[in-house]
Amino acid sequence: MKNIQANIRHLRSLKQLSQERFADELGWSRSMVGSYEEGRSEPPIERLIDLSNYFNIPIDILVKNDLRRAKDTSFIQVGSKRVLFPVTVNEDNEDLIEIIPAKASAGYLEGYDDPEYIEQLQKIKLPFLPTGTHRAFPIKGDSMLPVKDGSFIVAKFVESIDEVRSGRTYIVLTKDDGLVYKRVYLPEDDAINLILSSDNKTYQPYSVAKENVLELWEFTCCINTQEYDEKELKMSSIMQMFQELKVELEAVGKF
Repeated sequence: MKNIQANIRHLRSLKQLSQERFADELGWSRSMVGSYEEGRSEPPIERLIDLSNYFNIPIDILVKNDLRRAKDTSFIQVGSKRVLFPVTVNEDNEDLIEIIPAKASAGYLEGYDDPEYIEQLQKIKLPFLPTGTHRAFPIKGDSMLPVKDGSFIVAKFVESIDEVRSGRTYIVLTKDDGLVYKRVYLPEDDAINLILSSDNKTYQPYSVAKENVLELWEFTCCINTQEYDEKELKMSSIMQMFQELKVELEAVGKF
């Protein structure tokens, strides 16, 4: 448990507590805190449970991760526990945007919550973005035209699924499908599912259980890596026109 001594000291400092005050909060002795922080002894399981309950952080994160690089805002609430959310900052303490490469996007499902995986990703800074944590995700296929295959969607992390705004586009990470970019709808009279819809209507919408959603990222901007040619722009406009006409015709048919 080589990380635990540094983690105890770091988390205590985030709380701005002296060793004595920290010991009082946990019902420990001050010498016990000093012994753990200096690595002279390791906390037994009951002390790890105390730490987990006090900081509201799972034991495995306390033991396996070096939390000294984490800010207090690097943790998010999942159920009754806070979990480490990898956030990368530069020397000025400004958030950087991690880029998920196209070739590695399939592996994101395995590494999305692993600080070491996130740390090795390439990073950029876009000063015009709003506040929040952003990542750039590669887009494959034509399901979200006019967003082209090979583009990158820069999206802002959504901490709670309850913050989803129906009809907006999101990068959605699910247990079964991995990463997808879709327009998300909240179905009426259904509190347990989301509807994921493509803007290209040749693809059918489908439902996803909220409990299977691991991460949600709301669209902020699109980085297109290829220039649109005139033909593509015309085709995109024509497709949009027909989609709008279809909606209008369906509305007329209801009368």
